[in-house]
Amino acid sequence: MSLTSNPQRATAMTLLEGGALVRLREFQRAGVDPETVSRLVREGVAIRPARGLYQLTNAAIDARHTLAEASALTPKAVVCLTSALQFHELTLQMPSSVWMAIERTAWKPRMEYPRVHFVRFSPKALSEGVERHTVEGVNVAVFSPAKTIVDCFRYRNKIGLDVALEGLRQGLRSRKVTPDQLWQFARDARIWSVIKPYLEAMVADGA
Repeated sequence: MSLTSNPQRATAMTLLEGGALVRLREFQRAGVDPETVSRLVREGVAIRPARGLYQLTNAAIDARHTLAEASALTPKAVVCLTSALQFHELTLQMPSSVWMAIERTAWKPRMEYPRVHFVRFSPKALSEGVERHTVEGVNVAVFSPAKTIVDCFRYRNKIGLDVALEGLRQGLRSRKVTPDQLWQFARDARIWSVIKPYLEAMVADGA
């Protein structure tokens, strides 16, 4: 059966070709029933990397692919800590899970794939320093470099002080952060006294 004789299939292919990741509800809104999507998977045209999420089998995938997948499944979460450092190219670490921040009282989704490590933030901390980027057609919320570095010091017991220091050093060297930006976020997080000596030492040494 040709695409022209199967409007639902043609619509599904248009959606898949227009964005690397497509949610099932996006197909349904476009008038494509679940059976049409399932048939594309059975035929090997599309794959289902996670429940309710689809992409072309031969879709181009970059290093941020798992961030797009996690964000598509948890649209209210924000990429944070080591994953945000990696996104901003401020670490050589390759986290085995995607670090995502959610509100303190929010429901924590159960996800088999991708692996996600959720961290609970206060409403204020979750809303500050958020950037939005489009990755593989998905709206990805990620904390800014300065906010991320400060959060890494806040959660240094979870990710390791060495990771926080690497992020601080790379942020200063690449000029993706300034001492003033770090001070503002650190002051709000009440962690300036922890970061200050490391920051002063790195600035004195030229990072």
